[in-house]
Amino acid sequence: MNREISLAEAAPSAWWVRIFAALPLSWLHAFARFLAVLADRVFPYRRHVVEGNLRIAFPEFDEATLRTVIRDYYRGFADMLLEIVKSARLSRAEITERVSISNLPELERLLAVGKPVLCVAAHQCNWEWMLLSLSAQLSYPLDAAYKPLVDSWAEREMLKIRTRFGARMVPADTLLADIIKKRATPRAIAMVADQEPVNSERKHWLHFLNRDTAFFLGAEEIVRATHYAALFIELRRTGRGRYVMSFRPLATAGEKLERGEFTERYAALVEAQIRSAPPDWPWSHKRWKLKKPLYGA
Repeated sequence: MNREISLAEAAPSAWWVRIFAALPLSWLHAFARFLAVLADRVFPYRRHVVEGNLRIAFPEFDEATLRTVIRDYYRGFADMLLEIVKSARLSRAEITERVSISNLPELERLLAVGKPVLCVAAHQCNWEWMLLSLSAQLSYPLDAAYKPLVDSWAEREMLKIRTRFGARMVPADTLLADIIKKRATPRAIAMVADQEPVNSERKHWLHFLNRDTAFFLGAEEIVRATHYAALFIELRRTGRGRYVMSFRPLATAGEKLERGEFTERYAALVEAQIRSAPPDWPWSHKRWKLKKPLYGA
């Protein structure tokens, strides 16, 4: 048994998390709507960042459309926050019913060959429920890369939630060593790869959402080194607290890829997903702090 699952089972969640998680989801969604109004209109949360990012990504939006997308962004983000709290009490059946997987046999067919499969996602909709639903339904082990949180209390609480249905959380900086150690074990290796890389990380520059954007090369380097098959996890909101997950091919097992090719495929799928549902991506995140150097990438 891994350390994270042991920690999740050793102690209950914080008292206030248990209280809120016991409430019906409809009540939590009602409270989320109140929080969304506060964040949007009363005490604007990074409103200038949200609006600025959307204006660049969607210059074709008129003011009414922009206003609607901004409103729906705050609503969706508030829903997600309360849904994460609810995760502490959701049963396996409930998370499976709320986040369905349209083509799970596609992933399990690849795993049946006897090799790991890399599953790469983006911060679309409720990515925490995506992890819970996949770990609840997949009949193979699921390892998920993550960046440990700075706050030790938040780190502990999120690990309890993320490992509820058996997912094994692996710190991102130890992922490659973990993959090498367990290379003979068929399992899904999940990671969210649309975060901005830090200055010290290797990166690949692409034109993404109408601006130069640095992409983290971790997923690509894993695929090029291991030649594992890779899938993109697409997540779509179908209603409040309801989502559909599906897998799309990114790379076949044994495929030889040029540098940057995998990342370009991934970025294209992420952008298409964002453009199909603009409010569901985290626009308040300062994604473009890094600037492309004038000479070289």
